[in-house]
Amino acid sequence: MNKQETVSPDAVEPSKDSIKTAAIQSSARIHAQRVPDGKMDGQVERGTPPSNTVPYNSNSDYFKPLRWGVDSLYLSYPGEIFPEVDTKLEELKKTAQSAEDHEKVLAQYPMDGHIFEVKDKGAPRFPYILEDNAFRIQLSRSKSMPLGYIKISSEYLTNAGPAEAEKALRPLLEQFGTVSESANVSRIDLFVDFVSSEDMESWSRHAWVTRGSNINQYSVDGEFSGWVIGAGGVISCRLYDKTLEIEKQSKKFYLHKLWQMAGWNGTDKVWRLEFEIKREVLTPKGLPKLDNVLNNLNGLWSYATAEWLRLTLPNADDKTRSRWPIHPLWGYLSSVDWETNGGALSSRFTAARLPGDDKLFGMGLSTLISFMAREGIKDLYAGYEAFIAGLYSYHQRKSEFIGLSFDDYIAEKVAIKGRLFNSIQNEISRKFDANEAELDRQAAQYRKQSDGE
Repeated sequence: MNKQETVSPDAVEPSKDSIKTAAIQSSARIHAQRVPDGKMDGQVERGTPPSNTVPYNSNSDYFKPLRWGVDSLYLSYPGEIFPEVDTKLEELKKTAQSAEDHEKVLAQYPMDGHIFEVKDKGAPRFPYILEDNAFRIQLSRSKSMPLGYIKISSEYLTNAGPAEAEKALRPLLEQFGTVSESANVSRIDLFVDFVSSEDMESWSRHAWVTRGSNINQYSVDGEFSGWVIGAGGVISCRLYDKTLEIEKQSKKFYLHKLWQMAGWNGTDKVWRLEFEIKREVLTPKGLPKLDNVLNNLNGLWSYATAEWLRLTLPNADDKTRSRWPIHPLWGYLSSVDWETNGGALSSRFTAARLPGDDKLFGMGLSTLISFMAREGIKDLYAGYEAFIAGLYSYHQRKSEFIGLSFDDYIAEKVAIKGRLFNSIQNEISRKFDANEAELDRQAAQYRKQSDGE
């Protein structure tokens, strides 16, 4: 995203009760001002103003919530690594650092349906990193550090939810070491996906009243993409075009089906309001543990949308920004009830990091078409046959140059991708075992001769 402007607004600390009252009153007033012709005052098309007790009108043209929940979750577990696991991971890390591909592909840690890739590098004070599509696990050997620091992927959270995802994680971690406490939350991201007729670029930066240190506005290819408030802080917020982000960046098209189940028409822009909340905010509020946090999501959302950040209707005649009325959109967003169902979960998930058809077949067709254009071939099937023949000839020469048969050459390439995709558990081939055994025999014979036997 291209940043358009940055400012540092005044910090304020408004009253929570006054904010909720202002949100309802402001939303009601704005709705009444937009009553269509032929309707009595108070009869509006956008539904009843939201509050803690008044539910949303899901048929609202102005605001329609689609999903809300936890998008990212980072947990830490106090404990101590098993010595034998430490030794094994040290060996696998060195294997991952090998310059030889046939050795590097063996840097895997299979466990309970997961085939984790073991990374060649660690992180500060966490020397071991294992990753698949569900978890990124960082492990420490230091007694002064947590045993594990784990990121649960957003895709897995979309399938299982935070409580079930942690329930699946804990038994895995207990195979790496002794876990002495329940999960601590290092960071949690809360989101709401919604459709609205409101123009998200219609207000100025002054409408944001926040404790954050900066406000950034972004665009992609000249198209407004959203706002970011408080980036880099212990709490930050993003309000952005999620449909655009999926198309241009994340490719999380599985969200489309979930939105459609909630009433999305497939064409309207879906916006996401997302708060990133770190442990520096959670722990002082008495929420260090995951169960504490999950039982207090309403309170966290209220703090984020009422105390830390508000979208307002600026009043030039009132210099006290804390008295500015809440924007009607913010009235809806701040009133999400986190004790209700935030939407359907995805029915499919795999721990393998598999590329989608759009990427594979898009790249495949592009390569084939480029080859056909180069060779002057117009017929698809003729082009395919010529391409396969050329591909085989080219890579056969490469395999001969490095001393591998074509089949072993292809098998090695597949093993490399299988490790990265967490889709294939690689094993040492029989040929490699035989070569290794022969080298061991020759080494033993050399030692025997050197010793004069």
